[in-house]
Amino acid sequence: MGIVAGLDSSSDSTRIVVCDADTGAVIRQGYAPHPVEKGPEADPQAWLMSLGEAAGGGLLEGVQAIGVSAQQHGLLVLDTEGALVRPALLGNDKRAQSAAADLVDSLGGRAAWAQAVGAVPQAAHPVTKLRWLARTEPENAARVAEVMQPHDWLVWQLLGRPARRITDRGAASGTGFWSAASASYRPDLVELALGHQVRLPEVLGPSGTAGFTPEGLLISAGTGETMAAAFGLGVGEGDAVVSLGASGSVFGIHHEALVDPSGTITSFADATGRHLPVVHTSNAVRVLRGAAEMLGTDLQGLSDLALKSSPGAYGMVLLPYLEGERTPHLPHTAGSLHGMRRESMKPEHMARAAVEGMLCGLADALDVLRGRGVAVRRVFLLGAAAELGAVQAAAPGLFGVQVVVPQPADYAALGAARQAAWAWGVAHGTLTPAAGAEAGPGGGPVWVDPPQWPAAASQVFEPGEELAVGQAVRQQYTTVRDEIHPGAWADRRDG
Repeated sequence: MGIVAGLDSSSDSTRIVVCDADTGAVIRQGYAPHPVEKGPEADPQAWLMSLGEAAGGGLLEGVQAIGVSAQQHGLLVLDTEGALVRPALLGNDKRAQSAAADLVDSLGGRAAWAQAVGAVPQAAHPVTKLRWLARTEPENAARVAEVMQPHDWLVWQLLGRPARRITDRGAASGTGFWSAASASYRPDLVELALGHQVRLPEVLGPSGTAGFTPEGLLISAGTGETMAAAFGLGVGEGDAVVSLGASGSVFGIHHEALVDPSGTITSFADATGRHLPVVHTSNAVRVLRGAAEMLGTDLQGLSDLALKSSPGAYGMVLLPYLEGERTPHLPHTAGSLHGMRRESMKPEHMARAAVEGMLCGLADALDVLRGRGVAVRRVFLLGAAAELGAVQAAAPGLFGVQVVVPQPADYAALGAARQAAWAWGVAHGTLTPAAGAEAGPGGGPVWVDPPQWPAAASQVFEPGEELAVGQAVRQQYTTVRDEIHPGAWADRRDG
């Protein structure tokens, strides 16, 4: 079919992969950091400079189509001429926390927002940033005629700033004013936040074409980083992804949007026409780092210590709520260590309790998805901590399913490249509908499956004989959790 490229413009760099469109084989790669900028704002021109540097040296020679992935929850506000009103507001901007609470109350509470758009406003959401802008920079707010996210703006720039503005379902579902359930915008929520209506990008289908560059390259719909990474990994229904950062996130692939009145589940759309429900935890690798510092070692040393202990950490249970917790909703609590006896007060048991506590907290998040009908038959474990031996040993038993640890790769960029191959194949008729394929949503074009690229190279860990042991450790954790925080889970279920 040809050669395609995927670019991922993350919060700190641009990564590009050039792939064979048929097989997904990576032909060449490019990388460039973004110019260093501190704080919650950025000049989007820096993203273009980084893109140009990453694509230097003829990297895109022979490429026929490009897909774009970018950092999520950023907000770019433009005036009537398409010029930026102010620097971009980034996803890590916490200044809008009070604006988020204000917006929640303005619509009638968390359940009302969950019903409207599948998410309760947080400081990161673009809709919340609009409310913050209206309250703190009213003159700038009054000039806003249209809004974009980083992915939307980059696609628009690559296409030569045409009259048409586009986005995709995945990126749109993270705005706080587009509903994955109804596949439609809620312009009334934009007005509620900003005080007036604005132009919003057209939402393309998963295999849609945004347009062509002045040089004739096809640009696909693009998507947000999470959705692109899921597509690059090749996850599908029955798969869950657990991402180990300082905090944690757990998402699955589901056939329908979920409405969670408590707001614990955020209902995103994915890059394939399905849905991507996400549950966040406030604590993940920060628990391991804290324990490692307390024991005078690093993460690898902590893992080595934990492997010297046994499942259950000699009866010790660590509730990992060091920064409060989102799942369950315990924002003002703290972490705690339970079950200490003289014989258990050894470094290896403390290390094991930290690993098990972190994983049990993430298993709780998995159970939130399971409780809403999301199938979880295997778990993809992502992040540097997924390479730790103690994590790999404990996770299958605690999660209760097969655990897959993919080799490190630029999965968001790969997902963007796979989307480009999909759009190219549909546009040129080289990918055709399967026999008996049905029309798309709303009577749209007949569905065409994406190109079948090989699954990510991975290590696979089975629960095996350790399943019963792992579930016993989970039960020990759950008993302590419910004794210390009675009603936390009942409150979540009751909304």
